[in-house]
Amino acid sequence: MSKFQSLVLLTHSLTLAEKKAFRIRSSRSKPETDYIVLYDIIEKNRDMPTQMLLGEFLKVRPKASTETTIKYLFELLLDSMLELKKDQDSFYFLFNKILKARVLYEKSLFDECFGLLENIIDQAEMYENYYALLLASRLELDYLLALNFPNLNEKSLLKKQFRLNEALKYVRKINEQSSLYENLKHRIVHKGHARSQKQKDELNDLVYSEISIVASQSLDNFEISKLHQLFQANYLISVGDYQSALNSYIELNNLFEANKHRWSNPPVYYLLTLEGVLESLRSIHNYAGMTYFINQLKSIDSQSASFRINLTCLIYLYELFPFLDNGDFTSAMSLMNTYKDTLFDKLFTLNRARQAELCLYTSLIFFGNSDYHSAHKFLNQIILRGKNYYSLPLYKTIRLVNLMILYKLGDFDLIKYEIRSMKRDLPDAAKENKIERFLFRFLSKQTPPSLLKREQLLEKSLKEFEEIQQDVFEKQILRIFDFTAWVESVIRRVPLSNLLQKQMLVYKKNVTEGQT
Repeated sequence: MSKFQSLVLLTHSLTLAEKKAFRIRSSRSKPETDYIVLYDIIEKNRDMPTQMLLGEFLKVRPKASTETTIKYLFELLLDSMLELKKDQDSFYFLFNKILKARVLYEKSLFDECFGLLENIIDQAEMYENYYALLLASRLELDYLLALNFPNLNEKSLLKKQFRLNEALKYVRKINEQSSLYENLKHRIVHKGHARSQKQKDELNDLVYSEISIVASQSLDNFEISKLHQLFQANYLISVGDYQSALNSYIELNNLFEANKHRWSNPPVYYLLTLEGVLESLRSIHNYAGMTYFINQLKSIDSQSASFRINLTCLIYLYELFPFLDNGDFTSAMSLMNTYKDTLFDKLFTLNRARQAELCLYTSLIFFGNSDYHSAHKFLNQIILRGKNYYSLPLYKTIRLVNLMILYKLGDFDLIKYEIRSMKRDLPDAAKENKIERFLFRFLSKQTPPSLLKREQLLEKSLKEFEEIQQDVFEKQILRIFDFTAWVESVIRRVPLSNLLQKQMLVYKKNVTEGQT
């Protein structure tokens, strides 16, 4: 991605508060200054392609140094956002104070410097920010050493050194716990959930290590307790113990609720935790368990407009997924209509990833209700801005859904064009997913009209589906939308909703039998 593309995306992601902060920061410059002119062009032309934006700027400022202007504006926007963050998040707040302490020391304002460092240390302990605590404690000792320990007895020095060593121990323990959680998540992502006793046993090394770490330390530390619960919940899901996993997630939520003073403002990390919990519950179709955490989302309050719209979108999506996954497209449409004013009218105030997600699932609602023109129109809001969304992992799935819509609209010429375009974007054939290769073949021609040929096609397809559904990488795409169910519905000539409902019943039956 070029620097200018990054600048455009950064500008379009600004909240109202961030835009205001930038205007205040640049208010001393003349309105016709190059970087302000460039900012105004980008900000006022959200739908214009990137290269055209640059062309518009060069029309107005033909003698400007574009590279210098782009770099300067990018840095200025980052500085404006940092200025806001330092008052909203304890992490930014503490490290900003550390920088101020260094300036005070360099200016020989030693009393002010040590007073500020002591304040940072107290707050870092309260927020359990051991990285800030380490840095502030180390700076304090370095500065005291350089000044020959003024008014400091040996007992006080030992106390400061002990505090620093304790912080180092916590950082090491947090790192050990984080490493185990990261390794567990890596195995789940790349190998899938354990489906046999042998696969469960392969996780034992991580489980034993986690038990030994927990047994050797107190869980009264927020970060360590959080990582412990995350490890437990993800392990339990991977071995199929869904109820115990849900209990771990509830404990994790209670931990956050009891430590609200450690939340950032707005509580971004708590939101990410709840989103991870909900995504995990959706992946195992535990929709009843999702209700509690959706209500926790609804209880979050924030003054940040961008955070609130993101929160609203997240609530909507997780209220929607049970309907979509079960093929209840009528209820999904009713739910969507209730969010028109609070969400859909503010679509482009969301970040790019959330815009893409919202448009994809909304398009699937229209698709499931056989309103293919509306589905295509909604998805085109992302596809026609392709360069802005191309880097998103979800973009490939969006293009596959678009092919499905074109198939239902009977536009086979455009389908062939799109398939060629998608293959060009993926020159390495090994990068194609199995579901992609299958869909490219299937969508290139119409289904045979005769019953016999359709049955032969279905028999052949079902064998491929079985292989696709067992592949851990394909599951990540099918989790978003079950393309195999749609292909089967086309061949059988039955509504997609019927097949999705049938599949969900089979899944629930298998889970019940597995637990008895």
